[in-house]
Amino acid sequence: MADPITSRSHRGVSAPAPAPTEDGTRSRALPRWHYLVALAAGAANTLSFAPTPHGGWLQLAIFVFFFAWLTRSTGWKSAALTGGAFGFGNFVSGVWWLYVSMHDYGGMPAPLAGTALVLFCLYLAVYPALAAGVWSFCAGHARNGAADERAPFSPTWHGALAFASAWAIGEWLRGTVFTGFPWLATGYAQVDGPLAGFAPVVGVYGVGWMVALTAALIVQALLALPPRRRSGRANESLEPNASAADDAGGRAARGRGTRIAPIVVPAGVALALLVIGLLLPLVQWTTPANAALSVRLLQGNVKQEMKFEEAGLRAAVDEYQQMITSKPADLIVTPETAIPVLAQQLPPNFAAAIRQFTDSTGSALLFGAIGGTITPDGRVVDYTNSLFGVTPGSHEIYRYDKHHLVPFGEFVPWGFRWFVNLMNIPLGDFFRGPPVQKPFMVHNQPVAVNICYEDIFGEEIARTLRENATPAGVLINSTNLAWFGDTIALDQHLQIARMRSLETGRPMLRATNTGITAAIDANGRVIGRLTPYTVGSLDVRVQGTSGYTPYVTSGNNTVLAVSALLLAFGFAFGPGLARRRNGKR
Repeated sequence: MADPITSRSHRGVSAPAPAPTEDGTRSRALPRWHYLVALAAGAANTLSFAPTPHGGWLQLAIFVFFFAWLTRSTGWKSAALTGGAFGFGNFVSGVWWLYVSMHDYGGMPAPLAGTALVLFCLYLAVYPALAAGVWSFCAGHARNGAADERAPFSPTWHGALAFASAWAIGEWLRGTVFTGFPWLATGYAQVDGPLAGFAPVVGVYGVGWMVALTAALIVQALLALPPRRRSGRANESLEPNASAADDAGGRAARGRGTRIAPIVVPAGVALALLVIGLLLPLVQWTTPANAALSVRLLQGNVKQEMKFEEAGLRAAVDEYQQMITSKPADLIVTPETAIPVLAQQLPPNFAAAIRQFTDSTGSALLFGAIGGTITPDGRVVDYTNSLFGVTPGSHEIYRYDKHHLVPFGEFVPWGFRWFVNLMNIPLGDFFRGPPVQKPFMVHNQPVAVNICYEDIFGEEIARTLRENATPAGVLINSTNLAWFGDTIALDQHLQIARMRSLETGRPMLRATNTGITAAIDANGRVIGRLTPYTVGSLDVRVQGTSGYTPYVTSGNNTVLAVSALLLAFGFAFGPGLARRRNGKR
């Protein structure tokens, strides 16, 4: 690979010396197009996520380019700007559908909705910028033992590990700070990629760690390749009388300069990671448990703009009553708030019909509605976004209250009431359910439920399995993505659900209002799905599982602990190792 850093002078003209930095080294400003290229690479990275099939391979190639491009940076500031530009390109092209929810359904003026989207993406870009800046501090050009930053950057082992670790911690922070938004976490693109096998071991952030490490090792091997000979045969013909001794000395020098290990070893480790990732799916972390269930997943395709109007509400209740009672199954699941009324105010006809149906057919039902508490004076307090379960022959009603609420949709962050008032979203502040709630029992199979985007938080689902006295064998997500229209958000959310199956070794069932309603087996494969924006039911047979994957046992602790340790090592010892290495040359 050509030297990404060295500056050249025009013939006969000396390049001006870069200005010295505070530590005495010399740096140079990168051209603006450098950051535009990083932004374009980030936008291209969106193509590696759903609906692109097998996008994990494309993502790996993009990360190889991104890390090679990052090595052009001359200090932590240019590294952070490069990472931030990459992140902004990725997010603005990957979550643009938020504009649809704010403008098309929320009624926010287009300029304000567009501005809000850009500002949000700039915020999200802070985390890849932070990761790139931390990498530069630990192992970047300024920490690489070079006295002059015009010298070529030479990626090292501690640099590759530092990049992977900084990237993983940056993504974890993005998924945690301010309630978190881990959408487009790197590992999701690997669901059908070569590194998907690591998901049950280290989770989505660990898979992202593997992507970053593999890409950095490939770049390390490429930059260790010998540079092309700058003298062609024409130059050789100018010296036809070169002595044999000079030729022998040249061969010896070239032999000393061309070392195989710096090329083969990192390339071999990168290849080994890919091979292991491809082989790990052969390991069965969980085992089948209890009898398989027949399941019906309902998709009502109720228009979002009609859902909370009186006429639309009555139509939705009638539609779901007909869909529920049309055919029995062990378990029937509706989308989130399919019945958009308070549970205590269910229409009597609906309540009587589903009770009679469940008792007579032996079917269990999970339906979405609004929870709340009615005070003695008739006021409703502590509204919740809930799922209610009805089991045959029992008058006890199961209830799950959503724990991880959506900012601006289900609660208003402090200081942003004015922003929510600009949208015509009827739901405001909700009460939060506990983080770990009991499963819903279907015959003898415990089922763990989650609502809407709760399934993008893998650690919380792992915690539910790990800390529950009766660990669930099947996962269910009930959601409504009608807020985002017919966009890539639907495919991306399905991809996220598949990652949860890989992490936990359990099937995931999705009942959605407009799509994508799907059934995913314990190996992350889609075994059935409905066409988005159609009315229908998906009938599948699902086998629950038992046992814990390594990720369920330890959550994100493994990748965070390893990453923090490697970053500390890289920051403390990396520059010294580089200087000693350079001193031996």
